Amino acid sequence: MGKGLLYQSHITPGIECVAVCDIDIQKCIDALNMMQLPFELVSSACEMDRAILRNKVAVCENGNWISECSSLHAVVEASSSIIPASCHAINALNYRKHLILMNSEIDLIFGPLLSDIARKNGVVCTSSDGDQYGVLKNLIDDIKLWGFELVMAGNIKGFLDRYSNPTKIIPEADKRKLDYRMCTAYTDGTKLNIEMALIANACGMFTLEPGMQGPKAAHVRDVFKHFDFNQLWKDRRPFVDYILGAEPDGGVFVIGYCNNPYQKDMLSYYKMGEGPFYIFYRPYHLCHIEAMDTIIKAVSEDRVFLTPDYGMQTNVYAFAKRDLHPGDRLDGVGGYTCYGMIENLGDNTDNSGLPICLADHITLNDAVKKDQKIRMSDICYDSERIDFKLYREVMELSGQQLYFGEKSR
Repeated sequence: MGKGLLYQSHITPGIECVAVCDIDIQKCIDALNMMQLPFELVSSACEMDRAILRNKVAVCENGNWISECSSLHAVVEASSSIIPASCHAINALNYRKHLILMNSEIDLIFGPLLSDIARKNGVVCTSSDGDQYGVLKNLIDDIKLWGFELVMAGNIKGFLDRYSNPTKIIPEADKRKLDYRMCTAYTDGTKLNIEMALIANACGMFTLEPGMQGPKAAHVRDVFKHFDFNQLWKDRRPFVDYILGAEPDGGVFVIGYCNNPYQKDMLSYYKMGEGPFYIFYRPYHLCHIEAMDTIIKAVSEDRVFLTPDYGMQTNVYAFAKRDLHPGDRLDGVGGYTCYGMIENLGDNTDNSGLPICLADHITLNDAVKKDQKIRMSDICYDSERIDFKLYREVMELSGQQLYFGEKSR
């Protein structure tokens, strides 16, 4: 994603990439050489400023130097880390840099807190356009502007194997030039659930059941065969879900409601069906390409594209990929031990689960059966670890009760 952002910023009017950072400096160097851009390795924020003044792209390993650099206006967090990324994100906001999130994990688990810090510092923190949840936000904004009521936001997933792991996925990941853990998170559904939780928390939606329903379908228009919208939407609460294996692969869709006789006649004329439920879909999402608009508008208009306006309305919890035993070490998103499924939060729901985004480097105290939810009470953890501390702040901001159990240390 970083390479894509570097390329796109070079050809997009109004944007200039002045610094790049990675724990593997060679990745930065290779990307800059590919673009034939002059660069300079730097060892401090001051050196970074000087390199930028010499029209060189500054390259470093320390993400905090990016935040401290006075020569840039916005930081894009596009890594797949959680604890380091959250620290870099908070640092960027405290140095009054606009923050664009292309890291869906920290966007979900710390989003309300990051937005609060941004507001206090007079800058923007926003999810990026381009990924599925960003494209869904555009569709939702469109149909609301047109006068439709939002019924459903849907993702189109090509393939699902909840028990995939970084070894099993190697052939497919190599074919697509993807990191093994990242490809695993796509395949086991964790990434899908995180993305749908993000749009739910931004637009006030919920899930019909843990992990959503995800029926198989041949085409996106077959969604009407698999969801009884009259029944599922009878209380007028919009929900998130997905369909599996449908065309167009890689797309997203929303269902809108309109029961006005005149408008229904016109929609029929426009070949949109008889209603009152209508489908609107887009067959593509262009992550790094569409991200440019989010960056430009954050800097030039202080525009927040997508943020968790409804707080932690949903979260994604860890479920066991296999039978787990006391002493087993959880390895988080895209690993060997657990996958993530979206669930609703609220006064009448069980919030005792372990969020998948906190499930890395955690030891089990109790046995957990395959496909069983892993709970806070099942694990041994340091409640003062930075990600747990930040999550506690998030839940307090969202007005949610947080269950830490009795086995923290």
